[in-house]
Amino acid sequence: MLPPSADLTPLNSFGLPGRAQHLLRVESVGQLSAALAAPELAALPRTLLGGGSNVIVSGDIEGLVLQVAIRGREVLAREGRSILVRAGAGESWHAFVEWTLAQQAYGLENLALIPGSVGASPIQNIGAYGVEAGERIETVECFDFATRASFSLSGRECAFGYRDSCFKHRLAGRVLVTAVTFRLDAEPAPRYAYADLRHELEQRGCTTPTPQDVFDAVCTVRQRKLPDPARIGNAGSFFKNPLVDAALAARLRDEYPELVAYAQADGRVKLAAGWLIERCGWKGRRLGPVGVYDRQALVLVNHGGATGAEVLALAAAIRADVEARFGVTLEQEPVVL
Repeated sequence: MLPPSADLTPLNSFGLPGRAQHLLRVESVGQLSAALAAPELAALPRTLLGGGSNVIVSGDIEGLVLQVAIRGREVLAREGRSILVRAGAGESWHAFVEWTLAQQAYGLENLALIPGSVGASPIQNIGAYGVEAGERIETVECFDFATRASFSLSGRECAFGYRDSCFKHRLAGRVLVTAVTFRLDAEPAPRYAYADLRHELEQRGCTTPTPQDVFDAVCTVRQRKLPDPARIGNAGSFFKNPLVDAALAARLRDEYPELVAYAQADGRVKLAAGWLIERCGWKGRRLGPVGVYDRQALVLVNHGGATGAEVLALAAAIRADVEARFGVTLEQEPVVL
């Protein structure tokens, strides 16, 4: 029997309308393997959906939508200064980070309050406040749609880059992430060099912050700057911070001395996309039911009743203005379904 149709509006953080022709909630690898053994399901085009926090639903989706809901988290081993922890792909990322601190396993606290699921963390190589998930990922367990068998990749094999991984390239559409294992620290070594985070800790009087202090400060900073998807639809940071060559960065700095830019190890320079967007006058602006958040220009929001097409039209207008003014092409983070 084919799975039922389903409304996707409550399943994406932007609150964009659309229906799945067939929606299967995946709660275990065994269930998925058994379901896809049915010829009528195996033949359908597949779309993967995790926590729905990094997608733009642009209409109805034909075929089979697989909603990843594999749960479970555990401490696998304590090896000297390291602790190995494993979580199912359907676990809430923020709840998982909170749980790791309760296990006295440190290293993910800078990634607090990032919406979405554990399964998305290696795909997107999520990052914030000076830390990327890929630094801590030991192995990623996957289900291969072609063979209906499971396999694992080491962190190195995932080819992590800035908001990038092999799951966006050679493995795109071929696998489903089912679980992730992280190698965390048994001893606290908090990182708080990021300016906003350091300032928040100073305001709290934390001169030697603990990982819990960092976690709490990150939550406060994010809540102050970013809208809660439960109140106003959004997908978090909409554009990646662009990487440009040093020559372009130097030209822009000559023209705009206040340019927010960070030198990279490979010689390129990372620019703050939010700064570029704000300088183009988009912060707080609206185009009908969609707009740019008034506290953070990197976030696009659904003020109510927006469609995926309207969000994409706003993104295109912003991208065109930034390219015309700065010669920099912005790349969006959310995936269009």
